[in-house]
Amino acid sequence: MRGVSIKQLASRTGLSRNTVRAALRAPAPPKYQRVPAGSKLDPFKDEIHRLLKDDSTMAGQRIRELIAPLGFAGGKTIVDDYLREVRPFFVDRRTFQRTVYRPGEICQFDVWEPKDEIPVGYGQTRQAYVVVACLGYSRAGAGAVIFSKQTPDLLFGIRRCLWSLGALPRTLVWDRQAGLHATGGRPTEEFAAFCGQLRVDWHFCDARDPQAKGVVERLQDFMERSFEPGRCFANELDCQLQLDCWFDERANARMHKTLRARPIDRLIEERAVMAALPAPPDVDRRWVLRVPPDPYLRFDTCDYSLDPGLVGRRVDVRVDEREITAVALDSGELACRHARSFAKHRTITALEHARTLKSQRGERRGEPLVEVRSLALYDELIA
Repeated sequence: MRGVSIKQLASRTGLSRNTVRAALRAPAPPKYQRVPAGSKLDPFKDEIHRLLKDDSTMAGQRIRELIAPLGFAGGKTIVDDYLREVRPFFVDRRTFQRTVYRPGEICQFDVWEPKDEIPVGYGQTRQAYVVVACLGYSRAGAGAVIFSKQTPDLLFGIRRCLWSLGALPRTLVWDRQAGLHATGGRPTEEFAAFCGQLRVDWHFCDARDPQAKGVVERLQDFMERSFEPGRCFANELDCQLQLDCWFDERANARMHKTLRARPIDRLIEERAVMAALPAPPDVDRRWVLRVPPDPYLRFDTCDYSLDPGLVGRRVDVRVDEREITAVALDSGELACRHARSFAKHRTITALEHARTLKSQRGERRGEPLVEVRSLALYDELIA
């Protein structure tokens, strides 16, 4: 207040002249500052820091349980608010480097699980899985429908994806998928043999590190948003057909947001430096079986008939994704050839096997012969 003396200001405010002089000389207006009273948690913060240093993911409930015997009587909110503030300082901060892939360098794989089960015939549905592959350079993808995560089915899925892409990359990248990964970053014998036949390398990502295969993870996210919604399938073959069409017409033909190019166009460039496809590696299930007196073999809960004439002899059984066949080891005779059923608990009997069983029952020694009489004789008796 200009033009007002200190005496007048002191009179108006009721303050002493010295107080008025001190206020006028201060660089900022005076204000009341309350001394912080502190928090109930202050005496225990060092202990909380020690616990977080040992385990940065420790839950707030457990931390309260550990500091309660030390005298802490506060509630949940005060601890959770403090943990929300200080926990990031104890978590390892991770930075990511943008990765650029060279043509033909890697192909990332993963297993995607659709939400809805797929019809497999006979009124049954079954949970399916999709082996998804995505090339690092072109982002071209492929998928194969399988019905288990067993090693032969996973290898079949890898083989079908690679043959759909039309060439071989240098390295196959997987997470630590059971059936392919043994321990410590080592492959199972079956997966190592598969890669050896194709002359490709393998790489297993570290545990709990989905960012290491972000290319295929983003493709799976696109499948969940674009392929799966609103679709229905007649059977597993229809599902595979629709999946192949979706990759050809949608996923690989779209303008990729990151690449600013179509994956199908970059795939042509990538195939030029990739290895040519060799003969397909054998991924079928195979085992030797002695034909039992009840001539059936069981696979995936279904019973398939065998030639009754081969009872007691050993046969080589072979199961692929479409057929089940068996061949006699000593003579090479075909013991059976059946279309594989993905429906469960079925008995599949070939017509020729049923006829052979019927004829053998009639030829058994000691079996009483029953006369087959004309119905006209019974009509005469009734009349």
